[in-house]
Amino acid sequence: MMQTFADAMQAFEPALPLGVAYSGGADSTALLVACASKWPGNVCAIHVNHGLQVASAAFEQHCRSRCDSLRVPLHVVHVDATASPGQSPEEAARSARYRALERLSTVEICGGYRIRSIAIAHHADDQVETMLLALSRGSGLPGLSGMGMHWQRSGMAFYRPLLGVPGHALRSQLDSNAEPYIVDPTNSDTRFTRNRLRARVMPVLQDVFPQCTATFSRTARLVAEAQVILDEVALDDWTRVEGKETGLPVIAQLQRLSPARLANLLRLWLKREYAVVPSVAQMRELQKQIQACVTRGHKIRIRVANGYVERRGRFLQWYLQDV
Repeated sequence: MMQTFADAMQAFEPALPLGVAYSGGADSTALLVACASKWPGNVCAIHVNHGLQVASAAFEQHCRSRCDSLRVPLHVVHVDATASPGQSPEEAARSARYRALERLSTVEICGGYRIRSIAIAHHADDQVETMLLALSRGSGLPGLSGMGMHWQRSGMAFYRPLLGVPGHALRSQLDSNAEPYIVDPTNSDTRFTRNRLRARVMPVLQDVFPQCTATFSRTARLVAEAQVILDEVALDDWTRVEGKETGLPVIAQLQRLSPARLANLLRLWLKREYAVVPSVAQMRELQKQIQACVTRGHKIRIRVANGYVERRGRFLQWYLQDV
């Protein structure tokens, strides 16, 4: 069952002061207005200007005008969202945006105080699209878990309080209160995969399975619970493979794990320590090389994301390509 917008906001209790990621679009506008009403004087808006559109300056000005009307402080961050080779424009923009948000944990903004939490306006329809994208890429449980409702990074608490709310409920909330918002023209550009899903696939799914948003959201929660169990298993395994003097995994101890537990542990280690995720092919090769590492001269050097996993004596270590 989907949440109402009012129920989601009532259940949302972040640490204050709160920053709201504000693009000026419908979803972030609905969240900002509701948060400003619930915690007056304890909310500021954060607008990330990617500089990728001719209209970027107009979007920023809209956000300034609306925040003035709402009497909400606005903090604007300009980022370089140029895509690297092999990186999609969506991924580049998303990465730049989250890096900018994470850095705010040490910055005094919005009236000279440091915010303790950031709220992001992703909703249930976004969750379904994220799951479909993960399914199309052959992702495992981490991908099929969709987006999390709460996490900590770089000393900042992040929240997605509206993941249980369908997108149309947010727009209805705005329309009923005559709240203005931006309609980003790139949202209808079907050159982007997510937009094609939204325009072509979601209407068919909703026609065949009218409750698909609710059922996909429930599936994401169940998959996320299963992933928590796998993470707990990996953390337990880590206590047996960690080299106490280095904090790195000991190859001989990794070899004692079953293939499934080895892959599970390596994924957690790489993501937790270095924020990288190996492909299926990279993971298979890494497992193969670990099992084959039975002589002192055996070398391991496997590309993972923008760096390499390499053997360093008895241990494995990941490092950036340019180091």
